[in-house]
This record gives sequence, C-alpha cells and structure tokens, in this order.
Amino acid sequence: MISTKGYAVHSQKDLLNPWTFDRRDVGDNDVLIDIKYCGVCHSDIHQARNEWGNSMYPMVPGHEIVGRVAQAGKKVSSFKVGQLVGVGCLVNSCQNCASCENNQEQFCENGVATYNSYELDKKTLTFGGYSKSIVVNELFVLSISEKLPLEKVAPLLCAGITTWSPIRRHKIGAGHKLGVMGLGGLGHMAVKLGAAMGAEVIVISSSKNKKEDALALGAHKFVLSTDMKEVNSIQHSLDFIIDTISATHDYNLYLKLLKTNGVYIGVGVPTTPVSVNMFSLLSGNKSITASLIGGIKETQEMLDFCASKNITSDVEVISIKEINTAYERMIKNDVKYRFVIDMSTL
Repeated sequence: MISTKGYAVHSQKDLLNPWTFDRRDVGDNDVLIDIKYCGVCHSDIHQARNEWGNSMYPMVPGHEIVGRVAQAGKKVSSFKVGQLVGVGCLVNSCQNCASCENNQEQFCENGVATYNSYELDKKTLTFGGYSKSIVVNELFVLSISEKLPLEKVAPLLCAGITTWSPIRRHKIGAGHKLGVMGLGGLGHMAVKLGAAMGAEVIVISSSKNKKEDALALGAHKFVLSTDMKEVNSIQHSLDFIIDTISATHDYNLYLKLLKTNGVYIGVGVPTTPVSVNMFSLLSGNKSITASLIGGIKETQEMLDFCASKNITSDVEVISIKEINTAYERMIKNDVKYRFVIDMSTL
C-alpha cells in the first residue's frame, strides 16, 4: 500500500481535516499521479454533508484533479513518468457493458466514482483529489496540454465536461440562441464553450453585479432573473437553455423562454425535487432533459478543444487549509468562478 495525506470528513457534520490514509499499490495497468491542483466542485459540499443521502465515510472529496505521472505500471502504454495528466469524476468501470462500449462510462452500473464510491471489488472505498497522490487505471487518465495554466485546467475535468457534453450532444452552435442560467463554476464554462462553438449566449442570473463578467466571458446578453420585464423580453426566443443552478427555482418560468421545440437541459442538481407543469412543455413541444458529465473519450475531446482554443476556467487558488472557509463562500456564491486547491500546501 502507498501511504498518502489528504483532507477528509468522517461524518456529515464534520469539517474537513488532515487525514493520512492508504492508496493501493500501482498495478500493471495503473498510474500513480502526484496531484498538483484539485478543483472544488459544489457536489463536493453535497457529498461531504450528505445532502444527497448517499454519502459514505470517511470521505476525501475532489474530482477535478491535475498532476504529473510519478509511476506507471509495466503494461501502461499511454503515459510516462513526468507527463501532465488529469482525472475527472470516474476512475474505473466494468468496461464491457453497453454504456462502456458506447464510450459512456459515466452510466456504467458498476462504474467507480473518484470518491464516495466502491472499487470494482465492492469492498474498498475510493478517495478523491484533496490529497497528495492518487492511483488510477490508465484508461481513466486524461492527457493534459503543457500550454495551459495547470490550476485553470483542473475544473475542466468536471465543470468543463459537464457543460461540453450537452453542447456537443445537442449540436449547439452557430445559428442557435443558448440561455445559460447561473454564472458560477458550471455557468461560466457553459458561456465560454457555447460562445466558442458559435452560439449566441444569453446569461440569466439573479446577480446584477455579474453582468459585466458575463459579457467579458463571451455572453452576448445578460438578463436579470429578478426583473420580470427583462425576463419577459426574451420569452419564446431561446433554442436551448443550460440550467446550472443548484438552488430551488421555478422551472416553469424559464421554460417559457424557449422557442417551439426548444430544449431545457439541467446540469445543476437542486436538493429538492423538480416540479414541472405539463403545460409548460405542451405549449411549444418543448423538452426537458439533463446531462451527467461525459465519458472518457468525450472528456479528452473537450480537453483538446480547450487547449486548441486557449479555454480555461476562471479560478481562485487556495491553500488546503482554507477549504472549510471556501465551502461556506461557495454556498454564498462568493467565488469567481471555481476554487482550486494548490496541493503543495498540504
């Protein structure tokens, strides 16, 4: 076993604190990664505090991981020591079910999440990226370009792929009007990627002070969601909406913004059930759907696209000792737009 250090919670009411634990030894097909940076996703808070009701403890959060290969198993052919790599929300899957064979490992019924999950043996808990190192099957390791700032790449492993996947699946691009609800970690990436694909992007936010930022990120228009005159001005005008909001809100109000045959895509996860009036969909043959990250192939495509277009996340780099304060600030939307932990501070 490989001893490493990290920050963990041991119950849903616990604060994150230093914890020493073991990683498995590097197998023939594994890669040992020295973690340089790890992004802080809002889902880390949900999981650490058991807000989704599926948390297992002890827990080391973190699934936006970038670092360098420290050791490669003898059968590893894709990566070498010293190479820049990333790890997202997945670290393994059965690799032979229909989802895996269709490059959608995120839907594998035996998939292994980076943390708060069991390994394929169904006995060993996985621990995430708030740590010094991690051991991952090479099939779930991603190549990272040397040309981009590493700390700004980390959130692409979740926030990037979460918004890239529906944009690509629905072929959102030139000629489309895309509404982006919320301008946080997910929302700011939806703006950047949607604009890069050629869509006209309209940000819808309850924070008036985010207008300037939205336009600077690439949005073509900003709508204040608390001003019904502004909201009504874009009724029946959007081809797609990507909703990144994790707080409870009125889906029926925003479904009115879609054109006939418009598609509403949820990527934020409120902790309360979503309520939709069927007439909100019937009026215009509208659809409501959702999207969960992406498979490994799609994630690599996203990383390569971002490298080619010089797209990264806007981040605030923090010390690991600031993580509990960062959680509280995230709940108050006090971050532009993603916290990233400098793991050299551990």
